[in-house]
Amino acid sequence: MKKPALVILAAGMGSRYGGLKQMDPMDPQGHAIIDYSIYDAKRAGFGKIVFVIKKAIEQDFKETIGSRVPKDLEVCYAFQEVDALPEGYQVPEGREKPWGTAHAVLCAKPFISEPFAVINADDYYGVNGFQVMADFLTSHPDGTPAPFAMVGYHLGNTVTDHGYVSRGICEVDDNRQLISITERTHIEKRGDHAEYTEDDGATWTSLPYDKLVSMNFFGFQPMIMDELEKGFPEFLDLALSKNPLKGEYFIPSVASSLLTQGKATMEVLVSQDQWYGVTYPEDKQNVMDALQALKDQGIYPQEF
Repeated sequence: MKKPALVILAAGMGSRYGGLKQMDPMDPQGHAIIDYSIYDAKRAGFGKIVFVIKKAIEQDFKETIGSRVPKDLEVCYAFQEVDALPEGYQVPEGREKPWGTAHAVLCAKPFISEPFAVINADDYYGVNGFQVMADFLTSHPDGTPAPFAMVGYHLGNTVTDHGYVSRGICEVDDNRQLISITERTHIEKRGDHAEYTEDDGATWTSLPYDKLVSMNFFGFQPMIMDELEKGFPEFLDLALSKNPLKGEYFIPSVASSLLTQGKATMEVLVSQDQWYGVTYPEDKQNVMDALQALKDQGIYPQEF
């Protein structure tokens, strides 16, 4: 069986954080969070890395991140541009934002013929997440319905002290199969729990810290690429009529649709790892301290 591939979504610029956070050094050796993900993926058994980036950052990205990828991993570059649209569609006037995570994955289609995982470039997922995902992808051959997976994290391990986060709240059955993901775009930490608002803070709803959330760490069979391609024009027709400047094609909505149609199942692989990320500039020192602590525990070498 082929080793699984890892698709890393790195085309976003990080509007709340400012600048190219995918390449922001997080340790004295100059490693970014993405370097730790690649390290974890390699030791978990992934064999290929597909970076999804913008053409505008290609040279900088290859000179920094690309040059540090271990030589025994295959590396490919896919480009997510706002004008990468099906025939007959045009970019609406004033649209600068890319078309979302599902579009980013679709851009990697030419490089994928094996089971693959998808992660964000700027999230730290932990050793365990990569291991459980690699184990799943190498032990679940493609079939009907297609076996998909998602690494689920406890909400309390994914919130920030410095503002709000957006998370996909998961409902799971007794067999750890995903029932639904509901996107909550404004979640804040509140001591021993979290709360979310959908009306700019007029009302708040409590969420327990042990609630499972999606951090956009998914595992797919190659067949999803055809489904993404098929669904993109349908998404565009809706987005161009309702929200032409900001509408986004999201992975969870495509996956949910395939579950509903009976074309796929999605097992939730629970990780006890702490998530780290730099949603806000104030998060950076916390991430640097946490990565150094992991090195001190021997989870990563001091230099790699």
